Amino acid sequence: MAGSMPQTTIDAAEVARFQKLAATWWDEAGPMRMLHRLNPVRLGYIRDRCAEHFGRDAKQLDSLKGLRVIDIGCGAGILSEPLARLGADVTGIDPAEENIALAREHAQASGLAIDYRAETAEALADAGEKFDLVLAMEVVEHVADLDLFVAKAAQMVKPGGLMIGATINRTLKSFGLAIVAAEYILRWVPRGTHSWDKFVTPEEFETAMRTGGLAVTHETGVIYNPLGDAWLINRDMDVNYMLTAART
Repeated sequence: MAGSMPQTTIDAAEVARFQKLAATWWDEAGPMRMLHRLNPVRLGYIRDRCAEHFGRDAKQLDSLKGLRVIDIGCGAGILSEPLARLGADVTGIDPAEENIALAREHAQASGLAIDYRAETAEALADAGEKFDLVLAMEVVEHVADLDLFVAKAAQMVKPGGLMIGATINRTLKSFGLAIVAAEYILRWVPRGTHSWDKFVTPEEFETAMRTGGLAVTHETGVIYNPLGDAWLINRDMDVNYMLTAART
């Protein structure tokens, strides 16, 4: 009797879509423009949560020194590189080989030692890899199986470690802003980048984290300020939000 097909978090169509954009990842005026704009806010959030949890000084330039960090769905390394500059020992994974190739090239040119792998979260989890900090930033809305993905990501969190995730809430407001406005009116991102039915509510994300053995310790919304062309931390979680969870 044939064995059952292995479970996977990979949505092949999503991987192909982002792989086509590989050459544009580091173009701050290109399709990834808003991700570059978002980077300072999510980096600051990660730094502050780690400082709070691991007893670090967030003002220190090497505030993440000694922490083993995995950036799941790293693309070409837009977030991985600044994490490495803060002293973290960074592993970046992405199933799109073109993205990883570009990430390696860019890191080498930047003088950064980052362990980039064309790999999946489930493969590393099944291999027993463990990290002080597991990041799932702007990725859960693109996976094939949310519960499996979060379970495998949580499996990689060391005792006493953290998992931080960022994604888009599934609300009417997010449909209007993240899809209609961002993709069709303002054209901030290519059409088809997001599917509203794959957006994840905070309750769904939190439940998956708890099922994975983690306790949610912090949550916040993120809003876009058009006057300053910048993203800001805010209580409003109706569209973009970030969560932190710990393993005790």
